[in-house]
Order: sequence, then structure tokens, then C-alpha cells
Amino acid sequence: MALEAQQAPVREGRTEWADALSRDALQLIAEGVTEMVGFQVATISVVKEHGLRSVAIAGSEAARAQLMDAVTPIEVIHQDLAVADDWGRFKFVPAERAPADTTEWGWVPELAPSDDPHSWQALDLLVAPLHNSSDEIVGLLSIDLPVNGRRPDTDQRTLLERYAAQAERAVLVALEREALSEQIRLATAAREIVRNASVQLHVDDLLAQCGQALTSGFRAGGSWVQTFDEEVSGSGALHSAQGADIWLPEGLIEMAEVAARQLWALQQSVVLEREPTSLGVLTQEQYDEITAFMERIGADYLLFVPLGAGSTCVGNLVLTRVEGQPAWTSTEADAALDIGHDLGRAILNARTFAHEHRLVAELTALDVYKGKLIATVSHELKNPLTAIIGHLEMLDAAPELSAASRGSVSAIGRGAQRLQRVIDDLLLLSKVGDPDHPIIPTPVHLQPIVEDVRDLTDISASRGGVRVDLDLPREPMVADGDAEEIDCLLTNLISNAVKYSPADTSVSLSVRRDGAEVVITCRDQGIGISPADQEQLFSEFFRSADPAARAQPGTGLGLAIVARIVERHHGSISVASALGQGSTFTVRLPAAA
Repeated sequence: MALEAQQAPVREGRTEWADALSRDALQLIAEGVTEMVGFQVATISVVKEHGLRSVAIAGSEAARAQLMDAVTPIEVIHQDLAVADDWGRFKFVPAERAPADTTEWGWVPELAPSDDPHSWQALDLLVAPLHNSSDEIVGLLSIDLPVNGRRPDTDQRTLLERYAAQAERAVLVALEREALSEQIRLATAAREIVRNASVQLHVDDLLAQCGQALTSGFRAGGSWVQTFDEEVSGSGALHSAQGADIWLPEGLIEMAEVAARQLWALQQSVVLEREPTSLGVLTQEQYDEITAFMERIGADYLLFVPLGAGSTCVGNLVLTRVEGQPAWTSTEADAALDIGHDLGRAILNARTFAHEHRLVAELTALDVYKGKLIATVSHELKNPLTAIIGHLEMLDAAPELSAASRGSVSAIGRGAQRLQRVIDDLLLLSKVGDPDHPIIPTPVHLQPIVEDVRDLTDISASRGGVRVDLDLPREPMVADGDAEEIDCLLTNLISNAVKYSPADTSVSLSVRRDGAEVVITCRDQGIGISPADQEQLFSEFFRSADPAARAQPGTGLGLAIVARIVERHHGSISVASALGQGSTFTVRLPAAA
């Protein structure tokens, strides 16, 4: 007789055992037994889910039809082996010792009974258990129906031993290939999770996005994730991969957090069953509470995985399987722990992004408030300052004013004018820094603006002995932007260069086209800027610590305004400078079509 006659139940989602290459190798061994040793039926089976599943059958088509993919409980094999004669690798159970339920699990050929003790009987059983390195049964080679109708002699047994050894090696290789295939499948699921885990997501959205890959990748009946609060223990949230509400008793929530932190330190995951074989880091009382909860939700097996990154544990992942699904394997538990690292990093990244997003929102609100405050204060100062300047002009025109008083009025006037420039710069800074009032781009011809700015600054440049040179092409240079703001940009660039240039030097300004951009370059032969100052050059109210620069009056807002205008035009600005060697400012603005 040949074993494995009970047809295995078909489970939804089951994949075919091993791969085609492994099946072919086992099939060749089975065929070798039938062709070279002289048996009409040879079956090779492997242990799968507490039973033996036949995967290779050679010989009788009737036997193949009945035995292929059939499953025999492993307990039946052990009962047969207990009463078998030891023939080395093979074990022989003569018909007279066959168990009473043999016909329930075995394929029985139609043979006429014989009184010859050497004749093969219909209920004779000849099998070779195949073992792994731990001496556990991983498969079985079964043979039936010798061609000569007689039980094997010594020569046949010797040859059968060789085929049994080959079958054992082939089964072990096939199981290793299957384990590797399972690892690859789970690794693919892990990559899918990492690929889908965008850091620009809230933790809830992140886990919802990963949930489908977790459940389908591990073929779980259900899953959920518990995340821990960053500051308070036991106050984290529960996130269901299926979007369902998750309710856990308070004791289980605290227990899960403690267990997750312990397991993360040990870098272990744990499989829980209703009938535990090991308690791991749990006490019996805790395990009883968990198994009661598993029974309530209908879970037979539970895979508990800590989540984290580095030394930080941020939560735990729970995957469940229900009745009819296989128990969690060590390969799946190891793969889940690897995913625990990936998911833990994704959660930390999401938290970091959320924290940064909050900071950006706060800074943006602060910047808007600062802009409004500057604008409000400047407007409030501008009106009384205008009145002060007006009355100073009236006093200065009064004929009865003494020389000493006239000097005081002149000093007050200079101070008021300087204060007026600060207020004007503040109002301009507030305007160009207001995100609620973006520019409306129009084509702006740069040559006329550059020439007007040069004419306006020519007087102050001449007073300081500085020459302003322009290098403008013949063809029109047209930028895409706001004409008034570009005028302000050029005025600040040229006046700033003139202010910090010594006598008998020149300032040059050139305009050229570079692809889709217009490039404005302003060069001077002035005092230069140190590398440390260059890092803060475009900050508001920044004034250099260089005494030569401090000697020149200024608000520290000119280049900040330039940078804001450039940013509003979606352009860029850079500076190249060294102390004592002058400075070169390069502005790139979008060119008009």
C-alpha cells in the first residue's frame, strides 16, 4: 500500500508547494525508483502543516490521481513506524501488522492474497522517513507494487537505500528553496511598505497606507499597530490596518507597551497561541488575559512585533490568524521583525515631519505677525515724522533764527531724514515680504530702468569719486516681473556698491541673457565682505562688524529687501567677495517669453 490517500482541503490563497525545479528533481527520483529498482509506484511527500503532502508520484496513473497533493496526518506515520521492521533507511510493515485504519489513509492496490511469505501483499507498507539535521521527519519516500511481486531482497534494499538518501537531500534542498522563496516574498512586502511610507504623512495616514501591504503580505486575518506617546507612557494611539475601531482593555495596552520595549531591547518578536508552549517575557496571568482576548476576537495565532529605530521603541505591530489559517512560522516572525525596523523608522520620520511642519507653521505665523507689526509701527511713525520734517523746514526758513539754533535745526533735520529712510525701508520690506500680496508678472524692459538708476545714483557716486559703468547689450533684455520692485532691486544693488567703494574706483553693472533667465551682475572694487558676514548678508538689520563698513550709515535692510524681491520673482542671488578685493553680486530673474 502507499500512504497519503486523504485529499487535502483547499485553502483560499494557498500557493503551490515549492517550485517547479524542486518538484522536477523529486519526480526524477521517484521515477528512478520505479524504473531502476523495479516498483510500479513510488511517492515522495513532505511535511506541511502537521501532515505529509505528496508532491511527486511515479508509476500507476490510478495511484497518481488519488495521491497527488493528498495529506496524511503525521501521527499516522508515527503509528506505522512504531510497528515496522527496521531495514536501515527503510521501514517495513508487513500486512499482518498493518493498523486497522490503514485503508482510510492508504492507497491499496488490487492484489490476490498469497500464502508465500516472500510475496508482496496488498497491505504491505515500505517507507523511508526523510530527516533534517535535527533528526525531525521532513518527508517520506513510499514504494509499492514490486514488478516481480515479491518483497525486496538484499540487493534491492541496497539500491533503495541510495534512492532514499537522494530523496532526503532533494527534499531538504526543496524546503530550503521554499524558505528562501518565503523570505523573498516577505522582503518584497517589506519593500512595498517602505516604498509606500511617505514621510509627508500623518502617522494615522502612514499606517493606513501600509496596512494593506502588511495584511496581504503576511496573509494575516487582521492587524493593528499601537504607537507610543513620545512623552507619557501608556498614552499612545491604536491604529487598525483595516480602518476598524480597535478596543483593547487598559491592562492589555500597558502590557503591550512594556512587552514591546523589552522585546525591542532583545530584538525579538513573539508568537502567541491559545495553548502556549512558552511564555517568553509574559507571566501566566498576563498570558491568560491575552488568550481570553484572542478568544473574544476569534484569533488562534497572534504575532507580536516591536517597532522602533535605533534604541527607540515607538510601538508594536500585531498580526492575527484565525481558525483554518496556519500558525506563524519563525521565518515570518523574523521577516516581521525586519519590517518592524522599517515601519519604526517611517513612524519616527512622520513624527519628525509633523514636528517640523508645526515649527514651520509657527515661524510663518510669527513672520506674518512681524511683518504686520513692522508695517503698523512704520505707518504710525511716518505721519508724525512727516509733520516734524515739515515744521523743521518752516523753522529753517525763519529769519530770526540764530546761528546756534539753525545748527540744531539742521541736526534734527538730518536725524529725521535718516529716520525717514529707515521707515521707508521698513515699509518696503513689509511689502515685498507679504506672502498674501504676490507680484503680478509682466514683461519688464531692463535697459531703461538700469539707465534711470545709474542717473539717480550718479550724483552720490561723483561726490565719492566713484564711476558707474554700464554694460548693456543692443538687443532688449526683458524680465518677467514687477517693474517697480526690479527698479528697487537695482537701486539698492548699485547704491550699496557705490557706498562701500573708495574714491577713484568703479562700479560696473551688466545685463545678459542666459537661457530662460536674465542675469544681472554688479561688481565693485570696494572693501569686500568676509566669509562670516556673507552667511548673514541677506538677513534683516544685519550690519557687518568690519569698522570700514560700520563707518558708512545704513539700516541693514537694503540687501534683505533685494533678497526678498528676488525670491518673490522666483529668481536667485549670489555673492562672491573677499576682504579688500571688492564684491560681485549676481541676480538671476526669469526672462519674459
